[in-house]
Amino acid sequence: MSMKTLAVAAAFSIAAFGASAQVPSVMGTWLTASGVAKVRIGPCGDPASGPICGFVVTLINPKGPDGKVVAPEAATDYRNANSALRSRKVIGMPLIWGFKTGSEPNSFEGGQIYNAENGKIYSANINLQPDGTLRLRGYVGSPMFGETQVWTRVDR
Repeated sequence: MSMKTLAVAAAFSIAAFGASAQVPSVMGTWLTASGVAKVRIGPCGDPASGPICGFVVTLINPKGPDGKVVAPEAATDYRNANSALRSRKVIGMPLIWGFKTGSEPNSFEGGQIYNAENGKIYSANINLQPDGTLRLRGYVGSPMFGETQVWTRVDR
């Protein structure tokens, strides 16, 4: 085998190893189960907010209080239970925060998730699934009495 052939083979081996060595992560952009928003999950800016936080980055055909479609950058959080927050823009709005790292890799527990579709905050757990989807379990009181959503990865 020539040096050139050996160098090319080594380069392909390193590239293949690098691709397969990529560790799955909850970090990235996700399409919500309802398909109306994309949420970017990344490290929290403030460590007190936990290891991961999520913010709305895209809205798909958002509607205003009158039920008519509005421009994504104009959509407000009009359903929020806190009247002082009803005029805030949805894009850039925090959606998940306050988690603790779970016992399994890529699992987070005891956090909060805001449901902009009804204006309520729920306790939540998040787990990256083997198929690459994100499982979110929102609940009141106990996870046994909650609802599960599956989000699909859009981008890393």
